[in-house]
Amino acid sequence: MRWSERLALGLYGGVMTALQPLLRRKLASRGRQEPGYLEAIEERFGRYAVEPSQGWLWVHAVSLGETRAAALWIDRLRERRPDIRILWTHGTATGRAEGRRHLRPGDVQVWLPWDAPGPVQRFLAHFRPRLGVLMETEVWPALVQGCRTAGVPLLLANARLNARSWRRAQRLRWLAGPAYAGLSGVLAQTAGDADRLRTLGAPVDPPAGGTMGNVKFDVPWHPGAWGLGRTWRAAWQAATAASDVPGGRPILMLASSREGEEAAWCDAWRAQAQTTRGAGTCPIRPLWLIVPRHPQRFDAVEALLRQAGLRVVRRSTLGPLDAAEPVWPPAAREADVLLGDSLGEMPWYYGLAQVALLGGSFAPLGGQNLIEAAACECPVVMGPHTFNFAEASEAAIAAGAAERVPDLANAVARALDWLADPPALARAQAGCQTLLQTHAGAAARCVDAVLRWWDLSAPAAAR
Repeated sequence: MRWSERLALGLYGGVMTALQPLLRRKLASRGRQEPGYLEAIEERFGRYAVEPSQGWLWVHAVSLGETRAAALWIDRLRERRPDIRILWTHGTATGRAEGRRHLRPGDVQVWLPWDAPGPVQRFLAHFRPRLGVLMETEVWPALVQGCRTAGVPLLLANARLNARSWRRAQRLRWLAGPAYAGLSGVLAQTAGDADRLRTLGAPVDPPAGGTMGNVKFDVPWHPGAWGLGRTWRAAWQAATAASDVPGGRPILMLASSREGEEAAWCDAWRAQAQTTRGAGTCPIRPLWLIVPRHPQRFDAVEALLRQAGLRVVRRSTLGPLDAAEPVWPPAAREADVLLGDSLGEMPWYYGLAQVALLGGSFAPLGGQNLIEAAACECPVVMGPHTFNFAEASEAAIAAGAAERVPDLANAVARALDWLADPPALARAQAGCQTLLQTHAGAAARCVDAVLRWWDLSAPAAAR
């Protein structure tokens, strides 16, 4: 490593060490909204209550989406190598909660340490992992340098780097360059991701890495949850059927919405309703299912919707989903909005909805993963901002599973158009299956690559 890179890492490490008291304050503040952030705080600083150990396959999945993506290939890896123990690390409360669902006997779950030399060194000394796998984008300078010093091979799996992040990394090349070059291998989602990562010095090309595709296309179909969603939809349509709506009220969804999008949706829906009434029509009033991306915003979103004059009922008031006979209470049957205030139920939500608007894509936030919607045969209307899932979004459009519009007003109108044209909606639903069938297989390729590195990292005496 050149002296300038050593100097950059030294300065970075000093700054991150000095910021540790601010991290404690941030966790305390965030924990007031999400208590999960108050769990095992000392782990953030490399101090762990579990006994020291070694020989782990360490997988870092920062948040909810990355954890679900990691589980797709880890489940396959366990089938081939049930002896491998997983050390899960996370950065967010939702990621840790999701990871807990995937723990198996012998696994351990902790927070990833703060990216400063001291916490990183304590983490690596405590667990002594045999191989580390970072999911998607989580490349941290002190962490990478610590792994190099400790002799821990470090892979970046399901790796993505959009053009915006690449430009930011180029501006910070003095710091980002050594971090990406310090990885042992990179398994990129697409050729575009591979090209951008390669310019930063990341080892993308075989035998170290390669272009593997997106493991999220291997999302398993959840027949139980999806089937429950369809059962609840049928019960809803029967409960809301009337002479002017013989098939019952339809259900549309704003999925994984981010701050600001719910207010924009309120404006768009109000304008749409006024337009149709002004044209002398009698629109079929859908039930809108709104599922905020972050659970700490559930109460604020409900307040916003009520202030807009909408009748709101929360998912949590419906009781268990697996009831023998789904019952929609009177308040729900008259509601304008069903607020999705639960975690881990997206297959049920997508099974319930007929069309979904993709949250995170109507503000410059990069969009959310639309592949789970496709797995549940729920077509998607997306906005202009899908740079976090650019290739997947274009593939969905090409397959006919999604359409792109400029804003939420057009998204609402397009969703209503699909409802009014059942043959077109059926073609979009078929496009969902085409999308998944065309792009499946990345999870198996990821397992092959991880196991190849696992065998290479075996102690010399065990080879």
